[in-house]
Amino acid sequence: MRFPFFIKPLQLAIAFLLLAGAGCIKVIQPGKSFAAYTPPTAPDYALPTNWAALPERRDSADAVPPQLGLRNEQAQAAADVFFVHPTTYFRRGSWNADINDVLLNRFTDNSTIRKQASAFNAAGRIYAPRYRQATLFSFFDTQDTNGEQALNLAYTDVKAAFQYYLAHYNQGRPIIIASHSQGTFHATRLLHEFFDTNPQLRKQLVAAYLVGYKVKEDEYQALKPCEDSTQTGCYISWNTAEWGYEYEPFRGATAVNPLTWTRDTLTAPATLNKGGVRFDFDKVDPQVVDAKVHNGIVWVHAPKPLGYPRFLLPGRPELRHSFHIADYGLFYLNVRQNAAARVQAFRKNQ
Repeated sequence: MRFPFFIKPLQLAIAFLLLAGAGCIKVIQPGKSFAAYTPPTAPDYALPTNWAALPERRDSADAVPPQLGLRNEQAQAAADVFFVHPTTYFRRGSWNADINDVLLNRFTDNSTIRKQASAFNAAGRIYAPRYRQATLFSFFDTQDTNGEQALNLAYTDVKAAFQYYLAHYNQGRPIIIASHSQGTFHATRLLHEFFDTNPQLRKQLVAAYLVGYKVKEDEYQALKPCEDSTQTGCYISWNTAEWGYEYEPFRGATAVNPLTWTRDTLTAPATLNKGGVRFDFDKVDPQVVDAKVHNGIVWVHAPKPLGYPRFLLPGRPELRHSFHIADYGLFYLNVRQNAAARVQAFRKNQ
């Protein structure tokens, strides 16, 4: 059998789980406690190799979908994008990834940097740090603090990268924060520490795209959810799921409709969807899904084209209705256009 590209790097972590049966998420649980292993060396962000994307070099964030005449516009961009990638480390050998892992870096670059971060290359110069991300099991470690400690370690890198970015790259330019999944777990915290309590830095915030993780409606004191397509200084969040799906843990989460950029519960028809980009990044599907905000998630009718995978994990049957992996892909061209529109609005307001 010939596996599609996106399955190959996940065979040990997910395909094996599917074969092994329900409850086997523990097969990716690290064999030692967090305290019993030595974490990888912390990255030095003065080294360009410790960044998955930098605007002055060629990398996966420069990609654009084929056959649409779109261009990577980072060289002329008026804003910056600080992008925190999701979990791409699924192994059980350690609680945190080594940023010198060549195969892991290649997978990260070819997947999330190419297919998520690139959505912002018409709006800003993209900075995406490599970091000692926590392994996937960290999010399912409910009995111990190992996962929490692994996530805290990962955040120290994200924070250090952002501090280096501010000191050496930003030069007072407008900032977009963008992220997905584990990246959003860290980016949410980053906004607490750097923006919510800092009025001066908050003036530089175009918007934060906090996608693929629960961000509470009252998450911040000063920062508020965006209410329309050109509001700035606010944050946007959504988690995509199949129409009719109820997921109690996400009640109270911020949900912004990525077709209308509002938080009302009206159905946005698929005609507003400018185009989804499939996981293999080889085809754009106009009007691929509709969207409706419902109880903290965004409902969509399942897309007919292949290439927008569901989130399948044994032992977590409730996730089979989630389009977590395709949170960006289903709305790729809308995100691309909206990020550029918010930068234009920000500059006009300034």
